Parts: sequence; structure tokens; C-alpha cells
Amino acid sequence: MYATIFESAIDRLHAEGRYRMFIDILRTKGAFPDARCFAGHNGPKPITVWCSNDYLAMGQHPKVIAAMEEALHDVGAGSGGTRNIGGNTHYHIALEQELADLHGKQAALLFTSGYVSNEATLSTLARVLPGCIVFSDALNHASMIAGIRHSGCAKAIWRHNDLAHLEELLAAADPDAPKLIAFESVYSMDGDVAPIAAICDLADKYNALTYLDEVHAVGMYGAHGGGISERDAVAERVSIIEGTLGKAFGVMGGYIAADRTVIDVIRSYAPGFIFTTSLSPVLAAGALASVRHLKQSTAEREGQQAAAASLKAMLRDAGLPLMDTATHIVPLMVGDPVRAKQISDILLAEYGIYVQPINYPTVPRGTERLRFTPGPLHDAAMLRALTDALVEIWYRPAFRKAA
Repeated sequence: MYATIFESAIDRLHAEGRYRMFIDILRTKGAFPDARCFAGHNGPKPITVWCSNDYLAMGQHPKVIAAMEEALHDVGAGSGGTRNIGGNTHYHIALEQELADLHGKQAALLFTSGYVSNEATLSTLARVLPGCIVFSDALNHASMIAGIRHSGCAKAIWRHNDLAHLEELLAAADPDAPKLIAFESVYSMDGDVAPIAAICDLADKYNALTYLDEVHAVGMYGAHGGGISERDAVAERVSIIEGTLGKAFGVMGGYIAADRTVIDVIRSYAPGFIFTTSLSPVLAAGALASVRHLKQSTAEREGQQAAAASLKAMLRDAGLPLMDTATHIVPLMVGDPVRAKQISDILLAEYGIYVQPINYPTVPRGTERLRFTPGPLHDAAMLRALTDALVEIWYRPAFRKAA
């Protein structure tokens, strides 16, 4: 009986065209976006990666690799336990200080991933505040939704980036109830940006805290990589800023930055922090080197923005259904999960181009897409090769008939 239920669950995904496949690859050190694919042929096949969230290729940066190698030989591989029991090191403390400074906050706290930092912080904050109401943007990440749900508090969902709707919900709430507005800066599937200053205005008006997820913006925007909140000079107005070390910083981990008391509350009450082994000091050392480098260097950000702009122009000129964005995200609308998977498979098999289809539940049904993340090391020849391949596949008779 159990096997039948499990098999039926997987069969449903196949039938809907959204069964997810993980390809077998190795990135080539020092040569990203080049990689080697081991699936479906004899021996490794060279491919070009177009869907990595290592937006700035910092996972390949010599400073990051050297820092991790030094830490590995200095202290070994693992952390030794939770932060409370043997898993706290100088690397963790130095990284938290650097992240607090990045966002102009008093303190920061590390987690093992961006998902955990969102889930643990939001669930804990709302539990600690008696009668708290969380106002959540409709397109918030699954980790934020999970944290709000696990808190058990009251919640109100406001239409994506709709300030009038947010104010309507705030005005209707108990004026004496603690309130928390949770939203993202860059929404990674559509590539749009939240009006942070205007949201902070509403928070001030209705005495609410603000929680800003900057995972797709840290390292990418602002003079020092502090994200959209730094770029727009509003970081000091945001109560809690959450970020990741696994995207633009190229390593692994998540964090929050806020005033010292808020950080101490999460450190002291969040099960997702207290009861998990801390990041390896090797990872913390690599992230520390990456954050410090991107605070001083704008070359990676400028290169990435130039590549994204060039790819958008090429796709637009080719007549492909580009979703216009004001950010580094380059989504191509397909609108069908089976077709999105077929295009992805052909790109890999015939052109050595790797991009994963984005299907439900990551995006709503009927909005399936290919999501490209060009970086500073994707050169003009790569951009042209990708565009030409997409045009050839898109206008094949079989696909034109299906469309």
C-alpha cells in the first residue's frame, strides 16, 4: 500500500510535466561558467552553466578559494557542533561582524542556509511578540511562508507590491497588536523590486516592524553589495535584513542583521539556530573573504549587469518572449511545463547549454519559464551562442505547432 501511494505521487508529477531532474555536473575551477556533464553520454561533456545563483562567480574567486584552503588547514573541516556546544569559532564571529557592518546594523546572526534563516527568524519573532500579526507579500519565498505558518500567529497576505492593499490591511488591524511586514527586495522569478521606502513609510505610520529578504540582492546592488536597501539608502529604516551567502557571495549559509537585542532574541529562542550544527569554519572563512572583497570591488557587479543587459537585448531583438525586468534576472516565458522541459533538454543535449526549467510550485501554473542568470564571466560569444540556440529551437516546426 505504501509503495503504491508513493509511486502514484511521483506519477502525478510526470503526468503534469513537472518531475524534476538533477543533472550530474562538475564546475571547472577557475573557468566558470564552464562545467562538465556526466549524464547521458560516455565521459564528461563540456557545458556552459546559465542558471547558477552564484551570480558573480565568487565561488570561483581566488581570494575565496584561498581563504577556504587556509581555514581547512588551520582548523580542519567541520565546526564541531552547535554554536552553543563546540561549534563557535573566530570565523563565525568575524563574519557576523562583517555582515552587520555591511547593512549598517548593530549585529548579525549566521544560519546554515537562507531558508533556515527565514523560517527560524520569522517563526520565532512572531511567537515572541504576543498577538503579532504578520503582513506577508503574496509572492514571498516558501521559506518565509513556512516561518510565518510555523509561528502560529495571525497573518494577512497583501497583493504583490500593492501598497494600497497593504495599507488597507494595516488600517483594519487592531492598532495595539504587534505588526510585522515581511517582503523581499528582488523577487527572483519575475525580477521585480519592492518599493522599500514606501513600505517603511507604512510601517512607521502603523507602528510595524519590517522584515526584508535580500537574498537575491546582497552582493549585487549598492556601493558595497548591501543590496537594494543600500542602493536606495533605506537600510537604516528596515528592522531586520535577511540575506544569503550562497548566491552572489558564492559560498553557503544564511544570516539576519538587526539591532543587538533582536539578534539576541533570535539567538536565544530560535530552534532552527539553537539545535543545528553550525556552518563549517571553512565555509565561514570563504564567505568572509567574499563579503570583504565585494565591499571594495564593483567590477563583478558591473560585469554582471552588463551581461544581463546584453542578453536581454539579444533575446528581445530575436523576438523571443522575454519577461522585462529591472534586475539581473532574465526570464523567458514558456507557459507550459512539458515544453519548458523539452527546450531545456535540447539545449543541454545538442548545444551543451545548461538551464533548468522553472515550474509549479516555484511559479504559478501556466507561467513556466526558463530563467537565465548571466554573470560577469559569460562573454559575448556565449551570449550569442545561447540566443542563437534558443531561436533555432523555438522556431522548430514541432514547437511552433505546439505553441
